[in-house]
Amino acid sequence: MDKYAKTIRSYLLIAAGTGIMAFAIKSTFDASGLVTGGFTGIGIMVRRLTAEYVEGGIPIWITNLVLDVPLFLIAWKLKGSRFIGRTAAASLLLSFWLGIIPDCDLAGGDYLLAAVYGGVMMGAGIGLVLSAQVATGGTDLIATLLHLKFRAYSIAQILQVIDGAVILAGIYVCGIRASLYAVLAVYLTSRVSDLITEGGKFSKAVYIISESYEQIADAVMNSMNRGTTMLPAVGMYRNEERRMLFCVVSKKEVVTLKEHIRAIDKHAFVIVTDAREVLGEGFLEY
Repeated sequence: MDKYAKTIRSYLLIAAGTGIMAFAIKSTFDASGLVTGGFTGIGIMVRRLTAEYVEGGIPIWITNLVLDVPLFLIAWKLKGSRFIGRTAAASLLLSFWLGIIPDCDLAGGDYLLAAVYGGVMMGAGIGLVLSAQVATGGTDLIATLLHLKFRAYSIAQILQVIDGAVILAGIYVCGIRASLYAVLAVYLTSRVSDLITEGGKFSKAVYIISESYEQIADAVMNSMNRGTTMLPAVGMYRNEERRMLFCVVSKKEVVTLKEHIRAIDKHAFVIVTDAREVLGEGFLEY
């Protein structure tokens, strides 16, 4: 039952994400001439370049499907048929939404509004789709495939570089001013998609070095109901063996934790760092 529930959840995320992406494209980017990257960005350029020869230009959804075909073949070989199945579904859904959502200008010709609202919506849509562990085809599929090789970079970061190249090409079609605002939209897209895929509930990782480590650990576990781990350490200045505590707390609990430490040992050495995403009991579920 859990398997079917996860599958249904994945496809709901894909449907919602592609719908948001298509709305962002049709109501802000295409309407304002912002080439923000991706195959849809290429589609915007193709539509404008072919407007002289085809009434209204070649629709974006057609360009999106045509360009995705060779990528699907590559992804099939690298990621397998299961990945392609969901990716193909995402691509078809995106093209479907692009085909049925009517043309409208949500920003009213304002480049800044188009970049901000379009970037946020696009980032939210991409984040939802990536949360389902698939891509919608296009440059985000290219980024997903490149991520297999360049693990040090997030999918959103790789996507940002690829989209930058498309934006440069967009200067020729839509002009430098629109392209400059497109850069802002791409940045917002990457930030919002990163926030959704990596988790927005940031926590704090805390390292504590103190002679009273047992009392501090007791306060963390009993007063704050948080777990803590003792790590062996060596102070290199005097070559003395020490004990270091490691624990993860929410941002709101950091103040309480420091108060407990201060009450027990005013001379304790404490390091507080950001933990972007914490999975497990008391935090996010897997």
